Amino acid sequence: MGSRMKKIGMMGMAIVASVMFVAAAQAEIKIGILALRGAPKVMEEWGATGEYLTGKMGEPVTIMPLEFAAIEPMLKDGKIDFVLANSAFYVEMEKLYGAKAIAMQVNSAGGKPVKEFGGVIFVRKDSPINTLADLKGKKFMVVKASSFGGGQMALRLLLQNGIDYKKDFAEFKEGGKHDNVVLAVKNGAMDAGTVRTDVMEAMEKEGKISMSEFKIINQVKDSFPFVHSTELYPEWPMAAAKHVDAAKVSKLAEALIAVKPDSEAAKKAGILGWAQPADFKNVRECLKALKYGAFAN
Repeated sequence: MGSRMKKIGMMGMAIVASVMFVAAAQAEIKIGILALRGAPKVMEEWGATGEYLTGKMGEPVTIMPLEFAAIEPMLKDGKIDFVLANSAFYVEMEKLYGAKAIAMQVNSAGGKPVKEFGGVIFVRKDSPINTLADLKGKKFMVVKASSFGGGQMALRLLLQNGIDYKKDFAEFKEGGKHDNVVLAVKNGAMDAGTVRTDVMEAMEKEGKISMSEFKIINQVKDSFPFVHSTELYPEWPMAAAKHVDAAKVSKLAEALIAVKPDSEAAKKAGILGWAQPADFKNVRECLKALKYGAFAN
């Protein structure tokens, strides 16, 4: 009996060892990316970054396009190792699951590096609305109430100016996509709207709108290359999940920060590269002001 048990024990160990070996052979680094414009778009933009990182890390790096609602459970269960999502989503994941920003996207404004973004509040050129106060009692559209650049930044600014989006608008709607918000204001379906910086300029380049058809409300005059109404907040960070070991985290961070503007990885993603992460304090303050998500209490 003793030897039979021993044999079973040995077999069990062998099975465990083989399972462990398979697991080791299939080890890969999974990067979850918020799919704002669908999964194919994520792969088109970030596939080259996955290949570049695979070369640098010496193990497969898999890009996983994820819907907004899928990221949190994946992070919580340790099914993704890194995550790229907007700054507001990041500070929630930091608070709830100990995610840590390791690098930050550097966007391009006509080739100039931009590490921040903001919100734009706009109306039609012929609108009687000229100030934030004039928005009370009007029809207002955001991309989503959960969208940071396309919602929360403007809603915080409105709150600071005595306008509560939950009760001070005649109508409050979500457009779902940035373009929808701009077009709803353009065609008069909504009185005013908000999108993230650079959307209107991009739509003008694509021939969908002309900036001269709109008025920017509470426009901030500064050196930032895009029109904006709100203060500026740090760009999207790449964050590491809590379970990833420190050596791997720093290796991946170094690899990202080494990305050159003329590389395939940067060009496909439409960025100039990556920088050291910023301080996300004003992002946390924005969510606290709105009592949003993890900052509700």
